[in-house]
Amino acid sequence: MAGTSNHLIGFLNFLTFLLSVPILGGGIWLSSRANTTDCMQFLQWPLIIIGVSIMVVSLAGFAGACYRNTFLMYLYLWAMFFVIAALVGFVIFAYSVTEKGSGRPVMNRVYLDYSIQDYSGWLAERVASQRYWSKIGSCIRESHVCRKMRRYVGGVPETAEMFYLRKLTPIQSGCCKPPTTCGYTYINETFWTSGGGLTGTDPDCLRWSNDQEQLCYSCGSCKAGVLASLKKSWRRVSVINIVILIILVLLYVVACARLGTTNSSTMMKPTVRHEWRRLGLACYFKSSCVLENFTSDRLFRFGV
Repeated sequence: MAGTSNHLIGFLNFLTFLLSVPILGGGIWLSSRANTTDCMQFLQWPLIIIGVSIMVVSLAGFAGACYRNTFLMYLYLWAMFFVIAALVGFVIFAYSVTEKGSGRPVMNRVYLDYSIQDYSGWLAERVASQRYWSKIGSCIRESHVCRKMRRYVGGVPETAEMFYLRKLTPIQSGCCKPPTTCGYTYINETFWTSGGGLTGTDPDCLRWSNDQEQLCYSCGSCKAGVLASLKKSWRRVSVINIVILIILVLLYVVACARLGTTNSSTMMKPTVRHEWRRLGLACYFKSSCVLENFTSDRLFRFGV
């Protein structure tokens, strides 16, 4: 029975090890986007640490089950409890900081416009702060995201009608063109003219520049585009994490139950052996007494 439980616990730890792979993969995916798209360098590390922790803890539990090391199995249970709690905290944090804000529909446009006024909270304040935005803006500029959005048809830039039908990413819409309400006239994807006067009151209208090194990188719409991109990325990873979290909790409960059953049966064995030893000795002495009385009685009857 104990061997079967150990094998089951080892199998559960192997499944837990496999579940750590998509969590770690999600962190690595966020890390790749942090270097090329979202440009937020610190958000992926908690997820990577959680994924590596699950991997290491599950290996410790697997070794404990294989070698029947009670210390390692208890260490696995305690460590996994804190890891699961950390994963729950990360999922709640990811949803709470990306709860508010979304793109604004624009008439006769497929893409959305973004405004920093639609976002609030810890993450919005962090992105909008000058300390972090100087690094984020430089990262977006160096990624050449605006240059990559250019398209040519027949050797010339696409027309305004074709551009308006494009589904731009939040960063492309917020950082590479002026807000639609400003009334700029399209020349190409990253070059717009005022057309005889601005019609919008958005402060970003004055921040827009046709200088390809400036564009709208200092605009609030660009910051809102980064926040929208982060929200999209985090929500994708969080959906996977929730599914994995549910499976992890189920495996953890089963492992706790099986380990408790194994320990109970192991603790009962010495008691059972002691009881059988006591009964065996009693039977031995009882048989000896009966044999002794039987022998004495026969000897008396025969006059011996």
